Amino acid sequence: MTTPSPESEAIRLLLVEDDEPLRTMLADQLEARDYDVHSVADGRAAIGAVGATPFDVIILDRMLPFVDGVDVLRWLREQEVKTPVILLTALGRLPERVEGLEAGADDYVVKPFEIDELHARIRAVLRRRIAANADSATVTAGDITVSVARHRVTRAGKPVEMHKTEIKLLAELVREAGTVLTRPLLLERVWGYDFVPTTNIVDAHIRRLRQRLEATGLPDPIVTVRGVGYMFRG
Repeated sequence: MTTPSPESEAIRLLLVEDDEPLRTMLADQLEARDYDVHSVADGRAAIGAVGATPFDVIILDRMLPFVDGVDVLRWLREQEVKTPVILLTALGRLPERVEGLEAGADDYVVKPFEIDELHARIRAVLRRRIAANADSATVTAGDITVSVARHRVTRAGKPVEMHKTEIKLLAELVREAGTVLTRPLLLERVWGYDFVPTTNIVDAHIRRLRQRLEATGLPDPIVTVRGVGYMFRG
C-alpha cells in the first residue's frame, strides 16, 4: 500500500478505543481534520478490521477488552502488517512505554492529551513512513545520483564517499530538487526528530556535504535560503 502524504484528505485511520465518549470525541475531531475514521471498541474487533480493510495509520488504546492493545500490536507485526501504530495509554511509566515500542509501536501518547498533539504525531509517523519507503529508491538530479539502500553516491558517474546520514540528507535534497526544505523538515525526515534540537546538526551535515561534493572539482549544488533552509539546484 502506498502511504499518502500527511497533507492528503484521504488518510484511512483505524481508531481502537473502548471508552465510548473518548472514542466518539476523537473520531469526530479527527474527521473534522479530514481523516477517514473507522472506529472499534475492542482488540478482537481491531484484528477483524485490519484483516478486512487497509489503513494508513492505527490509533490503538493499550488496555482493551478481549485482546490487549499490546497483544494486538504484536499480532499485527507477526502478520507483517507495517501500518504505523500510535499507542494511547494512561500508563505513562517508562517500562510500559518501552514494552509498547518494543512490540512495534511507532509512537506513544499518554492520556490525557490534546487532539492537536495526536494530529501532529499522526502526521509525523506518516512522514517517517514516506521517508522509509523513499530510502529504497534511487534518486537523480543534475549530475548526482543517490541510492540510500546501497549507500552509494555518484557525481558525473564517479563515486563520492559519504557517511550514511550524509547520504540520507543528500537524498532528501536531490529528491526534491528545486524545492526549499526547512531545517525542521530535514530533522524529521533524516533524523526522525519531531522537535528542533539546540544543536546545529543540519547545518553541520550540510557543511560536510558541500565539502565532499566540492572535492569532486564541480560546483556546490546546494543553495542556502537564509532563515529557512536548503535547496538542491540540480
